[in-house]
Amino acid sequence: MALKAHLIELRNRLFISLGALFLAAIGGFFLYRPVLGLLLQPLKDAGGMANFSTAVSPFDIMIKVSLFLALIMASPVWLYELWAFIVPGLKKKEKRTALAFIGASVPLLLLGVYLGYWVLPHALIFFLGLTPDIAVNLITVPEYLSFVLRLLLAFGLSMIIPVLLVGLNMIGILPGRIIVKNWRITVFLICLVAAMAAPGGDALTMFVLAGPLLVLFAAATVFCLVNDKRRAKRRLEQEQENERLIANGESVD
Repeated sequence: MALKAHLIELRNRLFISLGALFLAAIGGFFLYRPVLGLLLQPLKDAGGMANFSTAVSPFDIMIKVSLFLALIMASPVWLYELWAFIVPGLKKKEKRTALAFIGASVPLLLLGVYLGYWVLPHALIFFLGLTPDIAVNLITVPEYLSFVLRLLLAFGLSMIIPVLLVGLNMIGILPGRIIVKNWRITVFLICLVAAMAAPGGDALTMFVLAGPLLVLFAAATVFCLVNDKRRAKRRLEQEQENERLIANGESVD
């Protein structure tokens, strides 16, 4: 495809993704209050107190939480559009790969968000425990939710990366040997992302995020190597069959 065609396709897929996010955000407005309660509960359990500092803060928080929920609920759509843009002109086999990519990515995204929520109380207890006895933790909701949503999204989106590696390998774009060759850089980047997602450099959060990512990366690497070996075996068998047909004077499809 020409560059202009790629840009047009990117625009169309962005519009589809934004449309799905908009519709999901409408549903997010109805889930706003119970979800906000879940997000604020760890802070309350840790001894902190949420505080709205301005009159318009509740409305801003409603929009922010609704968009977060929209990103989760519309994930099958924007993940598919992302995959379809990376692999344009999907053939029948590649469409099945795309559906497998979505089928694995969405649960892993949810798992990552759950892990982030599981880590959240431990991080809050640690940090709020550093507060002197003569002080009270009055934390503004916008600042608190920015920290929480960043943490949850970092966990969720990071879980998709190994699936993306497997998907690219299955369609022949990313050989397993390339992943193995650059494993040191990948491990470093995983630890770096985990450290950036960890609030204040909290070691527990970093290990909880880096651990599953490293396991998933190792599993993805093994899968890619096995898939490459299987693909090479099929190619060799096909070449041998073609040579046999040529030797017998038969046509090769």
